[in-house]
Amino acid sequence: MMKIVKNFLFLILLISFFSCEQGGKREFDGKVKISGKLTNAPDGKIVVSSIEDEQAKTITALDLGSGGKFEYTLTLEGPGFYVLNLMDKKEVRLALYDQDVEVNYDFSNEESLEVKGSTDSDYMQQIDRLMGQYQEQINTLNSAYFEAMSARNQEEIKNIQMQAMNLESEHAEKVKALLGSMEGSFAALAGLPMINPKKDFQFLDELITKMNDKYPGFKTVQNLMAQLDDLRALSVGQVAPEITLPNPDGELVSLSGLRGKYVLIDFWAAWCRPCREENPNVVRLYNQYKDQGFEVFGVSLDRTKDAWVKAIADDNLTWTHVSDLQYFNSAAAALYQINAIPATYMIDPDGKIIAKDLRGPSLENKLKEIFN
Repeated sequence: MMKIVKNFLFLILLISFFSCEQGGKREFDGKVKISGKLTNAPDGKIVVSSIEDEQAKTITALDLGSGGKFEYTLTLEGPGFYVLNLMDKKEVRLALYDQDVEVNYDFSNEESLEVKGSTDSDYMQQIDRLMGQYQEQINTLNSAYFEAMSARNQEEIKNIQMQAMNLESEHAEKVKALLGSMEGSFAALAGLPMINPKKDFQFLDELITKMNDKYPGFKTVQNLMAQLDDLRALSVGQVAPEITLPNPDGELVSLSGLRGKYVLIDFWAAWCRPCREENPNVVRLYNQYKDQGFEVFGVSLDRTKDAWVKAIADDNLTWTHVSDLQYFNSAAAALYQINAIPATYMIDPDGKIIAKDLRGPSLENKLKEIFN
């Protein structure tokens, strides 16, 4: 049910440096006070860490003062992400820049966490809550999926897969609504891993551009701007980059040779279970629409020809197939920035990209839209 992932473009880039802001924006003086009160706290310390390259780097460890209070002045060079580890019992993520933050927590009540004073950190808490809710839903579906797998209940497996796809789509809309309401705060960076850059390029482009205007010189945002420029060539409306690779007979075949048809570029592999599970759906739709101008251009990320050819025969995949048998090092995978499979691009008769990551019901609905 889950995609096979190699890397993800928008892994959270959590710490960078920032130059002075221009007039009219919140004033940054390089100092932020972290304070608060812990109730019913066990023995231990409050560890303050920065997040750098996805790793926690300890800054200091604090003892609780009188009445469970604590305070620490943090020196920072720009916007950054931090973690408070409370006695190894509770972690609180913070987004800090130019506002002091107060953190209060009662260890006897998991729901008692209060973070105030820092608008960016408040946004961070909203992201964490949304992520937590989504993870609970995914965990429930995963449990049901493994039960269905154990019982070999194919109908239930398909039903759960459809629920997972719908949940992913609904969650993406919630995330976009939340991040879009944050007025360009850098805290929104924490939510980017929940956004699919292929499906929501325009949203990300607008979000990062707004953030770049608000935080000129913020290297994390500048890096993301550069990555968006790379993705722009693969955005909807652009002509799909050319792919020329050998077919199973060793003959070079080009994507452009299918101009005049609607083409699903399907990145898959024999070893990829989600790909193989999706194949019957693609076969059914291909047989339904091939006479109306629908074609599939299968790009395999297999390592061996034997496995590739066997999967084509076993799954009755009668469309065009190419591969350089280089796994994720495939030239086509690099060109299309494929980090996970299955992955698809739909192009129109002029070779322009009109949709991405279509599978299951979304592929069926798109083909109905095109041909009916």
